[in-house]
Amino acid sequence: MESALECCDARKVFYVKRERKNGTLLSRLFARVIPKYKAVEAVDRLTFHVEPAEIFGILGPNGSGKSTLIRLISTLLLPDEGCITVFGHDVVKERFQVRKLINRVSVDAAFFKGLSAMENLSYAARLYGLDRGTWQSEASDILERLGLKSDKLYEPLEDLSRGMQQKIAVARALLTRPLLLLLDEPTTGLDPVSKREVQDFVLEERERRGTTIVLTTHDMQEADRLCDRIAVIDHGRFVALDTPGGLKSQVSTNGEDVTLEEVFFALTGKTLKGAAKSENGDVS
Repeated sequence: MESALECCDARKVFYVKRERKNGTLLSRLFARVIPKYKAVEAVDRLTFHVEPAEIFGILGPNGSGKSTLIRLISTLLLPDEGCITVFGHDVVKERFQVRKLINRVSVDAAFFKGLSAMENLSYAARLYGLDRGTWQSEASDILERLGLKSDKLYEPLEDLSRGMQQKIAVARALLTRPLLLLLDEPTTGLDPVSKREVQDFVLEERERRGTTIVLTTHDMQEADRLCDRIAVIDHGRFVALDTPGGLKSQVSTNGEDVTLEEVFFALTGKTLKGAAKSENGDVS
């Protein structure tokens, strides 16, 4: 059976401006010797595959390369080296075909905030050329299953909570019935009830349609509950890849029960927030 996603020796490098202490004798002496920019390996020759209908999790601290990898898969960035295919289609050579097979939900979904949920969904439906007679009922069904009340569908998004907005982002992504759904920290900042509703819906969607899902998250319980396999990424490389149970057994001593959080600390030596900078200052 063809893999849903294959990543072979993929590499992405960013060039980040070096911090200099202006005016110091050292900086003046070496200003012409030391390059102004330094290379950062955001994704460092990753090789892995994801099976159809699998929920594949990626855990890592800020700056580890999670979101960069998602952007490479979604064709928003181009790999510098290596190859990434989605159901056999190359993300560089066949990027338009790949875009027909995928959709993405990010931690900060972009909307027309002055428009209502249904107006935003209508825009997305027209952009993808969806039939008007079917997408409205399907959107209402998805939002209802996500726990969004019908009286909220026609209020401006700027008046809705972040949890409600994120549910609308999930609904928008699923309108196109993607074969591969990329979820980049979709429940970050949500209240426990909204988080559980989104998680339940992800599991339900996989069961109903066989959707393949790649999930990045900082929530260890979420990863443990949803994912069939989990990769732990650090400095652009996978330091471990296994089932949740397999990862726990790797760091367990004397058969003691361990949590995914303990696995994360053991494999990366970092807290969840990490020592790396946030997306605003570094790659993630």
